Amino acid sequence: MLNYAVLLGGVIACALSAIFIRESAEDPVLLSAWRTLIAAAVLAPLWWREQRRHRQYSLAETLGHAWLPGIVLGLHFIAWNLGARMTPAANATLLVSLVPLVMPLLLLAMFGERLRRAEWLATALAVVGMLLLTASDFDIDPGYLWGDLICLLSMLLFAVYLVLARKHRHFASLWLYLLPVYLLAGLFALVVGLALGEPLPEYSLYELAMIAGLALVSTVIGHSALNFAMRRLRGQLVSIVNTGQFIWAGFAAALLYAELPQPAFYLAAALLLTAMWLVIRRAA
Repeated sequence: MLNYAVLLGGVIACALSAIFIRESAEDPVLLSAWRTLIAAAVLAPLWWREQRRHRQYSLAETLGHAWLPGIVLGLHFIAWNLGARMTPAANATLLVSLVPLVMPLLLLAMFGERLRRAEWLATALAVVGMLLLTASDFDIDPGYLWGDLICLLSMLLFAVYLVLARKHRHFASLWLYLLPVYLLAGLFALVVGLALGEPLPEYSLYELAMIAGLALVSTVIGHSALNFAMRRLRGQLVSIVNTGQFIWAGFAAALLYAELPQPAFYLAAALLLTAMWLVIRRAA
């Protein structure tokens, strides 16, 4: 049950990123850099402790394993921050929630992991739920084409990032893997931002609070929990439960902005909760 509790907590923490990003006025690329660099700094003591316990993992070795997932994560954050601002929310929500359709192919290709019957049914329920949630608002407009494509790319990158976390589950400690991943993702995004000529502005206390929330809540807690779950649980289970981010984001928006969900939200939530119950019950 601890594994499932950590996963659920991570999904809720990641869902709150929508609030932090919405409240932040920072450039999307630099916002990606700050959230991961701060996360790496916060986790540095844990990394140092684990490095002393597991001296068989040299710094060069951990960096060698982390460079690919780090760049993939940096690209995912950049693409998501950009795409979500270039296309309607319904388009972005649907496209980024298609991970359960991609994950089975990646798991089969990399690990030979095939879906169980309950996972197929849960995947269908989750996708139908997302279609019901966004169908009425999804806007097929050539003007949003680039935004839609960038959100689709962000989804693919996120799926690859999760699968890479599963690939590196042999690390004796999660922190030996994660800190280099966050550090490299942040440095990559920072280099991209500076190359694009983005200025480094003076930040207000409120802006700093939003960046800190994105780093500490959605990255240190949220993404770390997802990586933990990919080490302990089946990959498709993680991708389906993670799709439930829209539920928690919807509740947060209702509390903070008085944005009451439409009826389709409750039907989609019911379908997704059923899908989550199916995969967890089958795996337990």
